[in-house]
Amino acid sequence: MPGYISTRGAAPRLSFADTALAGLARDGGLYVPEACPQISAEEFRNMASQNYLEIAWRVIAPFVGDDITAQQLIVLLQKSYKNFAHPEKTPLRKLEDGFYVQELFHGPTLAFKDVALQFLGQIFDFILSARGQKVTIVGATSGDTGSAAIDAFKNSPHANIVILHPKGRVSDVQRRQMTTVDAPNVRNIAIEGSFDDCQDLVKAMFGDLAFRDSMQLSAINSINWARILAQVVYYVYAGVRVQAETGRPATFCVPTGNFGNVYAGYVAKSMGLPVEKLIVATNANDILHRLYTTGRMEKRGVVPTISPSMDIQISSNFERLLFDLYGRDGAKVAATMKHFRETGPFDLDETLMAQLGGIFASGRKDDAETTQIIRDIYRLHDYVVDPHTAVGIGVAQDWKRAHPEAAMVTLATAHPAKFPDAVKAATDVAPELPAPLAGLMTRAERYDVLPADLPRVQDYIRAAFGGAA
Repeated sequence: MPGYISTRGAAPRLSFADTALAGLARDGGLYVPEACPQISAEEFRNMASQNYLEIAWRVIAPFVGDDITAQQLIVLLQKSYKNFAHPEKTPLRKLEDGFYVQELFHGPTLAFKDVALQFLGQIFDFILSARGQKVTIVGATSGDTGSAAIDAFKNSPHANIVILHPKGRVSDVQRRQMTTVDAPNVRNIAIEGSFDDCQDLVKAMFGDLAFRDSMQLSAINSINWARILAQVVYYVYAGVRVQAETGRPATFCVPTGNFGNVYAGYVAKSMGLPVEKLIVATNANDILHRLYTTGRMEKRGVVPTISPSMDIQISSNFERLLFDLYGRDGAKVAATMKHFRETGPFDLDETLMAQLGGIFASGRKDDAETTQIIRDIYRLHDYVVDPHTAVGIGVAQDWKRAHPEAAMVTLATAHPAKFPDAVKAATDVAPELPAPLAGLMTRAERYDVLPADLPRVQDYIRAAFGGAA
């Protein structure tokens, strides 16, 4: 049976099912597999002709063990992706030779988070139904996770869900996708602060073990391993196709703030997928780019941008990579993260930076550059992209100019209609909301505003849902 251990080394080893429900480990760490399953080069080559669900089953099955049978996993995957608008689920679009965009926004809420959260919703219902349990899900969102999670869990008989978003720091479309859902098990809280404040509140609730146990808390942020696992699939889907077409391993460029999306690419590479490089693309909130260029992890203030889902300074999932860089020394990770939280920056030495540089690179685009990229892509390719995807494309273009032989794949993380103001400012074209979101801007909203105060938020959740069990 595959087992899961905490990056901080002081929490119990769990099965896949228990890991999925737990989210954050009880020692404050993040769960990772004890060992990464391997797939052979021949099998990866064969996947180039397989459809998305076939690849998903092969990639995910070794991680779940006996908790879900082969046939049960097939059914769960079919349910997870039945509402995706494109038959290929995460299709590749070639903009020019050696330069691709992988569209991850064909799910019900038009963002890449649907790939993971539709799967997670099915996994939760399957496990909780079998156990006769009910949980309270709490999550923080910088824009897209919240709506994807609410869509996946609305009206679930097994889960209540509370989503925290930073007040005034998500797009109108993103907010309304969360706050117009009328379901008895859904609550939305606008926190007076940044996404990092929302994320800190969620982590603090999990750190309060009495509250965690009384409410049967469970997590859907990318701290949840099952979410990362679902995202590994689209790297494999794109990587095997690009290599079959170009003869080269793919170089993935990933717009990211919390490091979860690009970490999934690292897992795919660890499984044996040929990957030339994983490039982290950031906006002005460039903590990850600064780390990759200077070796220092250092928080600064969050600056609001036109790519708000990346307006983050604490990249939670980097801890999973740090665990590997530190030779899986949980105590060392725990000490480093404690220092980062309480004291300030930490540095990676030359040896660790060399390890990092062998796999990753990074780049940065500010708002003015992002707007120009949206404009240029529309003019050159008659293709409209959202600002997060534009950050990725811009950084990918820089890499391609320096490495013309690279087979570039930029992950398109959201539909442009989710960010109409930024897109219209760049192209003079207002992207229309697809049919699933027709009428979104006229529906009644339901949310409450609270300060970034842990007791206030906990009291709100107790009042809303009492005991979950």
